[in-house]
Amino acid sequence: MLFNSLSFLIFFPIVFIFYWLLNKNLKFQNILLAIASCYFYACWDWRFLFLLMFSIGLDYLSGIKIENSQSNREAKFWLILSIGINLGFLGFFKYYNFFVQSFADLISGFGLKTNIWLLQVILPVGISFYTFHGLSYIIDIYKKRIPAERNFIDYSLFVSFFPLLVAGPIERATHLLPQIKVQRQFNYDNVVSGLRQILWGLFKKIVIADQCAIYVNDIFAFHHGLYGSTLLVGAVLFAFQIYGDFSGYSDIALGTARMMGFDLLKNFNYPYFSRNIAEFWRRWHISLSSWFRDYLYIPLGGSKGGNWMRIRNTFIIFLVSGFWHGANWTFIIWGGLNALFIMPSIIFKTNRNNLNIVAENSVLPSLKEVFQIIVTFGLTTFAWIFFRSDSVIEAFKYIRRICSYSLLKIPQKDVLWLFSIIFIFMSIEWIGRKSNYAIENIHSINSRFIKWSFYYIIVAMIIYFSGEEQSFIYFQF
Repeated sequence: MLFNSLSFLIFFPIVFIFYWLLNKNLKFQNILLAIASCYFYACWDWRFLFLLMFSIGLDYLSGIKIENSQSNREAKFWLILSIGINLGFLGFFKYYNFFVQSFADLISGFGLKTNIWLLQVILPVGISFYTFHGLSYIIDIYKKRIPAERNFIDYSLFVSFFPLLVAGPIERATHLLPQIKVQRQFNYDNVVSGLRQILWGLFKKIVIADQCAIYVNDIFAFHHGLYGSTLLVGAVLFAFQIYGDFSGYSDIALGTARMMGFDLLKNFNYPYFSRNIAEFWRRWHISLSSWFRDYLYIPLGGSKGGNWMRIRNTFIIFLVSGFWHGANWTFIIWGGLNALFIMPSIIFKTNRNNLNIVAENSVLPSLKEVFQIIVTFGLTTFAWIFFRSDSVIEAFKYIRRICSYSLLKIPQKDVLWLFSIIFIFMSIEWIGRKSNYAIENIHSINSRFIKWSFYYIIVAMIIYFSGEEQSFIYFQF
């Protein structure tokens, strides 16, 4: 069930109405949301619902066992058991084929042949996200940051809450569980704000991401015979496609949750206005970046051991982050490139610069900031080529073609109209960059005509560009 589908347009209003009819009974509200979340997930493939429930049951019991342990050794046993089984399932479904094929390719380089068995099974949607929900939960119990949750329904809802189930944000038990356990009150302003953020998320997905995808898919599929200028256009359009697609999903998730009284973690904070790569990664997929920081980077020693420790740990988290995205060397190289790009900030300890919003006290950025934003966007777009390519060889062919003399030729795709829409979209994002989402404060416009005209235009564009339902990119991760 996609957020941009007719089925969700029917599903969510029904859940919303019954949810608030149960306003005075927290237990029934949570039961309703848990059942709705299971149905939402089962719509993808009901067979994988059993895998989700097993993961929930495993971490629920492991959390209680860890808390009740009489010794650290016993607690560590249950921690390792839970982590091992969770990562085992993740590794089997997501990485088995990658490792087997890589091993076969390696030994074939020595002239040896082998018969390999590959899995012919689809990846359970959302497995990377709900696995990380569970891992953070049991680790936090082991570290005595939170108590184990005794209410199975509440814990199930924490992991399976349908707005965030298949593509995040990756929530922490310390943030979401307390909200699940307290009575939520209907708030008209939150409902309106949620609808507004959903609207903006749908615009990002349908008008920006899906329209970019039409050209991106064609350019990357047939890049061998296209000009370098056309391939450059394709790379830039993919940068906007993946931003519109993933941040659009996050906006819909946050808006949907807010309508039901929940405050989810902000996952994007205008990343393409970043002035260096370090700032970009504080603003892009924030919940994943912070997860790796807290549960991998800091346990590895963080920045305490000097530059060498910082460099080593930075490479580790970026390479792991790349591998988390997919079982392909292209993702690992993408992660490695981002690690290289961030190295100057790590070495010269400038990674904590630019904590404020760009051009915070002015309408337009300075020339220096414009240059920094362009360079950062350029580096990010270059890395996205590997992210999007089917293989490392194809990525290098794509880049080599961009660097040819054909880069100076007129692109073979007429995308001026699309870049015009992207320019308007990014202008709105720039104006609203101090808000949680770009059109959060549009209600404060005094002119009702301007305000409602804007809404009507956004809705009209969403309807006009709506066609066949397009899945979200991050569902494959």
